[in-house]
Amino acid sequence: MRMCVVGSGYVGLVTAACFADSGNHVAAVDIDAAKIERLRAGHCPFYEPGLEEMIAKNERAGRLWFTTDMAEGVRGARVVWLAVGTPPRADGSADLSMIERAAVEAAKALTGPAIFVIKSTVPVGTGARVERLVAEVTPHRCPFVSTPEFLKEGSALADFLRPDRVVIGADDPAAGDVIADLHEPFVRNNKPILRTSRAAAELTKYASNAYLAARISFINEIAEICEHLGVDVNEVRRGMGADQRIGHHFLYPGVGYGGSCFPKDVTALASFGRAAGADCSLLDAIHARNLAQRVAMVARIKARFGARLAGRRFAVWGLAFKPQTDDVREAPALAVLEALLASGAEAAVYDPQALESTRRVLGERVTYCQDPYDALPGADALLVMTEWMEFRSPDFERMRAAMKSAVIFDGRNLYNLSTMEREGFEYHSVGRPSVGGGRG
Repeated sequence: MRMCVVGSGYVGLVTAACFADSGNHVAAVDIDAAKIERLRAGHCPFYEPGLEEMIAKNERAGRLWFTTDMAEGVRGARVVWLAVGTPPRADGSADLSMIERAAVEAAKALTGPAIFVIKSTVPVGTGARVERLVAEVTPHRCPFVSTPEFLKEGSALADFLRPDRVVIGADDPAAGDVIADLHEPFVRNNKPILRTSRAAAELTKYASNAYLAARISFINEIAEICEHLGVDVNEVRRGMGADQRIGHHFLYPGVGYGGSCFPKDVTALASFGRAAGADCSLLDAIHARNLAQRVAMVARIKARFGARLAGRRFAVWGLAFKPQTDDVREAPALAVLEALLASGAEAAVYDPQALESTRRVLGERVTYCQDPYDALPGADALLVMTEWMEFRSPDFERMRAAMKSAVIFDGRNLYNLSTMEREGFEYHSVGRPSVGGGRG
């Protein structure tokens, strides 16, 4: 099928590449000329395992191409996917101006009827409103469908090609049938295609992300209780997770969640929920607890080294908000770094993928290292902020020899307490007793 994907960010590129890989002919449109040129040259503008290779393969096959020209992109398209950003406003609500502009511009350029599918995360009622806007600018019939994405950065291709479920929200049954057919190649493992109203599909994405965020914030609150009571949260977590009604997923305490989805989706859901008259105090608490985790990490560091950190140097392992991505949006590591720098500290940082994306945020205020061990010489402490696999079994003897003080603040609970004690480190993690001692 001939289709167009408007927006070549994370969701748009994965959508375009995967549909092209299943045999469709896909034009990907973006207003960023530099990004389009980079894609035409075979380079993905962000890190996602396997995506660059899939893009190149389908470009060579002639099934995927990139353009800044909306008219070229939608020419002959039977389906137009909208995958542009819906960033948060200052009050937490979603800014829908980009999706409205993209839909209207695409509609004006249509050469015939087309189904519009919103992949962007949007508040309830957005599909209906944008459908009305489109009807005002084109004579062609353009039913709107909501198909929320449930992609995890770092495993997006697997999530798209082998989804847990596909949710299709369509108030026009025929349009919903077309979109369901397009997803059939990806659900041959008997995973469900769930047909819902358009409004229910819009809300499902927010509700799913908010629930996962709630689990993270809940276990972080339990972790704080554990710290006050001298209990190891890992023992509690394992006991909870063994209950089949609960499970282990997203019950890992740490310095908090980040990224482009959880923070903005929790606040957006609370915003439009309140506007509809609902009590959203639980959503507010989820968000507040997540922010508190970053503050708590900084407070622990200052409790150890003093409120004024001038003359102190910290090594940081991990900058991306999670492993297998270079995304530092809302990354806890950057929030902690900003607080330490503001208190006079120096920092040397390492991440396998996120150095350049961090440089775009922090500039030259920190020292960027190409190897994790290069960040350690002279460090008063090491902060572990992202659970990359290469950090899980490091050379502790080499670390201890390089650092000024053998102190670790572990925001992801990567190491065993007994190992840290045996290796001679002063070790502070989340929801577990500290080991070692002394002051530097």
